[in-house]
Amino acid sequence: MNISDILMVIAGLILLIAGGEALVRGASTLASKVGLSPLVIGLVVVSAATSAPEFAVTVGAVLDGEPDLAVGNVVGSNIVNILVILGISAIISPLVIKRQLIRFDIPVMVGLSLLLVLVSLDGRISVFDGMLLLAVLIFHIIMSILIGRRTAIEPDDKPNELPLNSKPVSLWLAVTLLAVGIGLLVLGAQLLVSGAVNIATGLGVSSLVIGLTVVALGTSLPELATSIIAIRRGERDMAVGNIVGSNLFNIGLVLGLPAVIFGQGIPVPSAAIALDLPLMLAAAVALLPIAFTGFIIARWEGVMFVALYAAYTLYLVLASTEHDSAQGFTIIMLWFILPLLAVTIIAVTSYEVGLLKGRKERGNLKDARSG
Repeated sequence: MNISDILMVIAGLILLIAGGEALVRGASTLASKVGLSPLVIGLVVVSAATSAPEFAVTVGAVLDGEPDLAVGNVVGSNIVNILVILGISAIISPLVIKRQLIRFDIPVMVGLSLLLVLVSLDGRISVFDGMLLLAVLIFHIIMSILIGRRTAIEPDDKPNELPLNSKPVSLWLAVTLLAVGIGLLVLGAQLLVSGAVNIATGLGVSSLVIGLTVVALGTSLPELATSIIAIRRGERDMAVGNIVGSNLFNIGLVLGLPAVIFGQGIPVPSAAIALDLPLMLAAAVALLPIAFTGFIIARWEGVMFVALYAAYTLYLVLASTEHDSAQGFTIIMLWFILPLLAVTIIAVTSYEVGLLKGRKERGNLKDARSG
């Protein structure tokens, strides 16, 4: 580790912040111009843009003969997106979840995550597997646009209005901001990841662990920057849609396309099959009941997500360094912390479902009396 690595990390962070600001400003204006809701723009346009660093890292890793880094980057990024990015965003401001996300987008994300786990069980993402992952992503993009165009006229979406703290800009300037934002995000992520990987490699960490932690966090910083800036500018739909869409692009495009174009597929390490892929799927599944409870991701749920990621990262570090406390930490997580969290989620979900059912029954009773 030297001073140049630290300077690269700092420069990368600065570029990520600037790129996120430009990207959200351009995307929100584009949404108003073309008649799509900010949610759909976040699910498709912004998600594709913020997944560019993951794509660049994965292609580079495959070309350099580092498939563990490629797989770890995608799986780790998806875990980071849900547990860290959504968690921090919810801590900053509780996130309201649109019904489209609950009914369509999150279930597709869960289904695609499950598909990735299944096709990885044989230890390789083949060309056919990559085509299958890519096909699901294309299906989601088409359906999201169709649904977005159909629901764009709903009063609560108001797609033709910009946030109060935004100034309207022309269409060409919006596209320019979008392109500049993408460029800054990609460059910033590359600088940050290069510096962070140099630091981690100097400490003797494996390629898979580097991909799951350092690189995953680095390539997910565009999503974090975009989500925080979107929240600050009043675009909460874009913030949540960005995370869900980014996870879909990470699996369908970032892993699916390289598996197809390189012909040999992408090997999947056994350690990822045993732990990291199931955890990625579990994080996606856990988002469903949490989002369903009042259609809001509350601050305490955001804190729980971030704490879970901290525990996961600590486990990776302890296991990779073969620390004496790794086994004891694993026992505590498996037999106490995770069951307690599962019971909490089930209890809260049941309580919220009861409240929703009670409100519906009271509404039906009121309608019957008024009739």
